[in-house]
Amino acid sequence: MTRTADCFRRPPAKTSTRALLVLLVSLASSAAQAEGFAAKDLTTVADAAKAALGGDYAHRAEAARLTLTCPTCKGEPMIDVLVSRQDDGTEARVRSGQTTVAQLEKLCRAKVDACRITELKVAPAVGWLSAYPMGAAMAGSTAVILRDGDLLTIRSLASDPAVAKRNAETLAASIAPKIVGR
Repeated sequence: MTRTADCFRRPPAKTSTRALLVLLVSLASSAAQAEGFAAKDLTTVADAAKAALGGDYAHRAEAARLTLTCPTCKGEPMIDVLVSRQDDGTEARVRSGQTTVAQLEKLCRAKVDACRITELKVAPAVGWLSAYPMGAAMAGSTAVILRDGDLLTIRSLASDPAVAKRNAETLAASIAPKIVGR
């Protein structure tokens, strides 16, 4: 009977312990590299967003969404700020230069000929800002900011194209650093 029991005996754990240790170390180092955003709760930046925009903005803040409106401001702006995930490879292609701002603009212009895209300086994240008309009475501007698969989107709409773009730029400059981190 002991012969049969011997065939079911496991080999020494020395090899599997080393393999497990190597696996854990590699996972820990890749987790340290993929930090993502420093903050993911938009309620922490709601007051800073209102202060940066000025005016009589009303807001509604949730962890993953911040909405700001100002019916008495020029252009009657509405702004939606969202934190989510996007790990489809776009960030890596933009970082490497495989996808350029000019290529992003070409894609946008295929949908709306007047669309314009500029790069946002948001290191260590990558980002861009689009500005586009929405029919005859509205304009939009969207800031897209990516870091390690985390996505910050700032969508600004207004009846005045300059207001829509200025609000998206203002929030990208004022709250994005608090969200993205160093």
